[in-house]
Amino acid sequence: MNNSIPIFEMPENEPILNYEPGSKEKKELKEKLSELKSEKIEIPLIIGGKEVRTGDLGKCVMPHDHRHVLAEYHKASEKEVAMAIESSLEAKKIWDKFSWADRLSIFKKAAELLSTNWRSTLNAATMLGQSKNVFQAEIDSACELTDFLRFNSYYATKIYMDQPKSTKGVWNRLEYRPLEGFVFAVTPFNFTSIAGNLPTAPAIMGNTVLWKPASSAVYSAYFFMKLLQEAGLPDGVINFIPGSGSKIGSIVFKDPNFTGLHFTGSAPTFQNMWETIGKNIRNYKTYPRIVGETGGKDFVIAHESSEIETLATALIRGAFEYQGQKCSAVSRAYIPNNIWPKVKENLIENLKEIKIGSPENFTNFMNAVIDKEAFDKIKSYIDFAKESNEAEIIYGGKCDDSIGYFIEPTVILTTNPKFKTMEEEIFGPVLSIYVYDAKEFDSVLKLCDETSPYGLTGAIFAQDRNAIKKAEEVLVNAAGNFYINDKPTGAVVAQQPFGGSRASGTNDKAGSVINLLRWVSTRAIKENFAPPKDFKYPFMKEE
Repeated sequence: MNNSIPIFEMPENEPILNYEPGSKEKKELKEKLSELKSEKIEIPLIIGGKEVRTGDLGKCVMPHDHRHVLAEYHKASEKEVAMAIESSLEAKKIWDKFSWADRLSIFKKAAELLSTNWRSTLNAATMLGQSKNVFQAEIDSACELTDFLRFNSYYATKIYMDQPKSTKGVWNRLEYRPLEGFVFAVTPFNFTSIAGNLPTAPAIMGNTVLWKPASSAVYSAYFFMKLLQEAGLPDGVINFIPGSGSKIGSIVFKDPNFTGLHFTGSAPTFQNMWETIGKNIRNYKTYPRIVGETGGKDFVIAHESSEIETLATALIRGAFEYQGQKCSAVSRAYIPNNIWPKVKENLIENLKEIKIGSPENFTNFMNAVIDKEAFDKIKSYIDFAKESNEAEIIYGGKCDDSIGYFIEPTVILTTNPKFKTMEEEIFGPVLSIYVYDAKEFDSVLKLCDETSPYGLTGAIFAQDRNAIKKAEEVLVNAAGNFYINDKPTGAVVAQQPFGGSRASGTNDKAGSVINLLRWVSTRAIKENFAPPKDFKYPFMKEE
């Protein structure tokens, strides 16, 4: 009997554990790392709650030791994609009967499991499979993913409570219906939290989902899928189908029941998907919702009033944490000539202290890039800079893939503000710097705005408030997440809703009500308690 309105209090962000020497969490995580590393598992598809094996196998390897295979995973073919679609449509009949409170209780339970019993498993899987150090894994696969589950559940209640005004004799109300069909979630390698959020956000709002994780992050995604099953997610609400994006997408986008895309990845891939959806638009039962967060060419602009130490620290953390493989990572910086010598000195002095290696060694700040393809791409940009007469590498530049895909933190100094590495997304530990005349601050703001097609994140460093004000005004469309005297990475759920526009995506702000509203279709209901019995209006009484 559903005769109450449960109250969902606004949650707190999940506290970040420190993993200090001798701590309980460090001991537990070290044990889990050893356990996962010691066994090779087989990862099936999960369709309608059942494990499906195709025999077409891919490998999950450790990027920092690419000879070590953590798992083999089965890839979906056309047959399995069709099965997943059918399963999602069948599950929808059951999922539609769940009250919102029953739905949300599953994801609230998942959050509790993740923050406790599953914490070390998800962190260890992310560290080994995606080569993240312990802090980067903790803020991602433990804290942010827990926050997504808790806050999205809370935001759902806020949406349901938003109701229209009613007048005398009339009761107006809104129904927030799930979309009519299934949602396709395509998730990236770099954040386990994003991989978990993209399928669960639509599911929280009552949709059923096909989830295709990135091939280089199937390992951690599989453990999260198992966590959802333990939390009581009904079979078929989320169907786990790793495999080739082009093969899976070609089936999904032709199906008339396709109703939404939740995507994070590259801009070209997203554009191709959008184009394919457009070509099939007449086939669909309803216009699909298209939500995507793509890439960035994220910037830091320093004013001559900047504090040297905070600027240098932000450049290092913003550019080189998780090997620069964040869509928000700093990849271009504009620094005035009158503070550049001190910034350079501080920057290089601190870069020399960075250790690179396996995430199992907690003293390493940086680890490996995700795979051979990424390694080769990043190296090609570094080689281009080495051969150019418009640039010089002032730190780093060494690349070694003999054991793992390791690339040094690399700083390129260029005399050309439109140099290739200042314009193009690299997605690796490469920071390009252009030193400008301090008197040309206003011009550099315009230059920054016009240099990249992206509009994801950016930052201004200054103590002069007028400079900050100018930057906010000129760069109003250059970054969906704009930071003042802070690195442009590390957005926190419920604190900095994340997303950008231009070539960076649809800016539907993950971690907010804005995103969840995309996964419902409202129905307005008017009930008239005293309907009229005569068609005539008062104005008709006199000619």
